[in-house]
Amino acid sequence: MTATRPPKQHSGTVLGLGCLVLFVDGYDLFSLGTIAPSLLRDPAWGATPATLGLLGSLTALGMPFGSIIAGRAADRRGPRLPLLIAITGISVAMLGAGLAPGLAGLGIARFVTGMGVGALAPLVGTMVANAAPAHRRTLHLAAAMGSIGAGGTLSALLGRLLLPHAHFQVVFLLGALPILLLPLIRAWAPAHPPITSDTRRPLRRLFTPATRRSTILLWIAAFSSMTLVYSTTSWLPTVLMNNGYALTSSLEFSIAFTVGASIGGLAVSIYADRGHLRLVTTGTFLLAAAALFTLSTQQPRPLLLLVSALAGLGALGGQNMLIACLSALYPPALRGTSLGYGLGIGRLGAIAGPAYLALVTTLIASPRAGFYAFMVPALIGAAALYLVPKNFATTSEPTRDRLRNEPEPTTSDDSPISTQSRE
Repeated sequence: MTATRPPKQHSGTVLGLGCLVLFVDGYDLFSLGTIAPSLLRDPAWGATPATLGLLGSLTALGMPFGSIIAGRAADRRGPRLPLLIAITGISVAMLGAGLAPGLAGLGIARFVTGMGVGALAPLVGTMVANAAPAHRRTLHLAAAMGSIGAGGTLSALLGRLLLPHAHFQVVFLLGALPILLLPLIRAWAPAHPPITSDTRRPLRRLFTPATRRSTILLWIAAFSSMTLVYSTTSWLPTVLMNNGYALTSSLEFSIAFTVGASIGGLAVSIYADRGHLRLVTTGTFLLAAAALFTLSTQQPRPLLLLVSALAGLGALGGQNMLIACLSALYPPALRGTSLGYGLGIGRLGAIAGPAYLALVTTLIASPRAGFYAFMVPALIGAAALYLVPKNFATTSEPTRDRLRNEPEPTTSDDSPISTQSRE
């Protein structure tokens, strides 16, 4: 089938829109962790740590479906329509969470929120990666994904300003404001895929001989990354409070966590774009493990804030670098499918993460148990990335440019989708 290419969107415009959309993702992602201490303290709601874990898992339950469907839709139809649907669903669900009369209604609202949030990262990752200059792709992705941390920072700041003086549901009510982004999405989001070609049997094409091992290991790393991110964002304030920190102090640590992810992620992405993407991604996972271990010990408060920032760089920054890895492995026509399936598998870790932390903190009495539980997925992710072939995404830039500007080959589905050579 002959491939066609619509006019390419300006990379700066697409990046700006991606940042706004993923800011919404970050706010929603961190909102449950922000309100968690207040929810647990409110006797009218009767919430327990196990309840908090269930709410976190419900949020993540719809994410795999959202990721996979959105990724395929981006490759086939372009990201505009899926983005409009996802942002509308998120806004309505957050309004529902803000008005829910009890835990059952809150759980339903968080489930619907998760379905919309699951679609955002593959959609934004696809459109930003396709629009970005090849030699700045990781930087553009890191800038967009760093907005997740910025949104989380706003959630934590609002928590510190409003809680415990206001009811915790006000944090959810403010999450309905992204409905205002719909006109910008209609104006700026690409309405068509970057290459219109035959993308039948896309899942099989993710497992060619050239990419099979990398695909499997990156999916393992994605599962570990999401387990780490969603367990920390749901439980970090509570685990800090269990270790003797006040509510305001724990929220300060959450703010440092997200700021470290946003600023540090940009810094490491510049080095990653110089041919060190695998090394940088592995390093962020190890940094997360080391920082979380340090947080479990008594240290001066300024040092703990710094370490919280490093933990954010390792956890959220590692997720951003992993998205860059998934984007680098395939040509543009399959980039949405790659991100959709990779992040879809990762979302299973998002489902398991909050419940995993709830189980550990319930069964193990030590206040440090939560920190040690955070470290396990970080170390597993680092090990998976270490085993990824060093040349996993070593398609040369000239070849990348050819894949970007020429029709996709129409040979059998078993043919390699990327050429292995020197980066």
